[in-house]
Amino acid sequence: MTFSRQTGNNIFKGLRVVIAGGGTGGHLFPGIAIAEELKDRLAHVEILFIVGRRPMEARILARYGYRTRSIDVEGISGRGIRKGIAVLVKLPNSLFQSFAAIGAFKPNVVLGVGGYSSGPFCLVSRLLGIPTAIHEQNAYPGLTNRLLGKIANRVFISLEESREHFDRQKTILTGNPVRKAFFSREAPKAERDKPFSLLVVGGSQGAKAINEIFIDALEILKKENRPVNVLHQTGQQDQERARDAYKRKGLSGKMVPFIDDMAGAYGQADMVISRAGATTLFELAAMGTPAILIPYPFATHHHQEINAASFVKAGGAEMVLQDGLTGEKLAHILMKYMDDPTALARMAECAHKMSHLNAASHIVDQLLEMAGDRTS
Repeated sequence: MTFSRQTGNNIFKGLRVVIAGGGTGGHLFPGIAIAEELKDRLAHVEILFIVGRRPMEARILARYGYRTRSIDVEGISGRGIRKGIAVLVKLPNSLFQSFAAIGAFKPNVVLGVGGYSSGPFCLVSRLLGIPTAIHEQNAYPGLTNRLLGKIANRVFISLEESREHFDRQKTILTGNPVRKAFFSREAPKAERDKPFSLLVVGGSQGAKAINEIFIDALEILKKENRPVNVLHQTGQQDQERARDAYKRKGLSGKMVPFIDDMAGAYGQADMVISRAGATTLFELAAMGTPAILIPYPFATHHHQEINAASFVKAGGAEMVLQDGLTGEKLAHILMKYMDDPTALARMAECAHKMSHLNAASHIVDQLLEMAGDRTS
């Protein structure tokens, strides 16, 4: 059932929604896209984000003007025995904090968007009988969502490949919600009278390996007299090292630790070099921006490689594995597309076909239905 703004305002006046999760931009930004849809749909809706204590989460949400509440929780996967035990010791406190947050905010419906902070909160929500859904961005679900999928009322997935990990009766393919800024711009057509524009981004926290490989590739492009405009998100920790490498090799480009206006950055790029997190992929798809994908090789169950394979199969991207990738190889791939604007345009069109423009709207319809079932 689709609830229009007028209908929604009549039925759901004073609706309170919690969006729990984070840890990375890939988890957080789909939650923001859903919050935007809720605010567009309902004049009177209260939204609270439950996150961990990473500064990035608070900074991003403050920029968008959303209320937040933090709980003391960390991820357990891949932490080792000692750190894993330390995380488990904190679990009772995070459950208590979740109880307190629910008591204070009194949500009508809860959505977990993945990441460690969604685990305790969604668990407590279900124990208290609050309608609870989760959204999985990647082809292979993270540990938190695999566990929550057993108790959540509904499971929303971005890619068909992840359906096998959840109860099919309550799993709905929605796509990955993308912020509205990505639908209001169009990726530029390659113009032969201007330098080829490249955006390099290794995720919200950067990627040292991609930085190193790209700088080597950029040096080769310079030697081949192939001018390019570069916007390079290095990540905070690798910014100084990358800046020194640019200077030492006599390279030019704009380097920043983090890009706030990612839609604007995509809009200026003829091609993007990036990791293959699901949120990044669906943002690229929304704008129809061609990409060379370098999946994070240590992602759990190689989920980024599986994500990328979906887009490669559709013709919307090229994937290159980090293992064995050199600057020379990357430079040759870039020159191939620089010399073939038709192939670039075809990739952009195929990428756009992978987008789910109504993903946020679809999820909000489901959340409102869940809230309505409880209040009816």
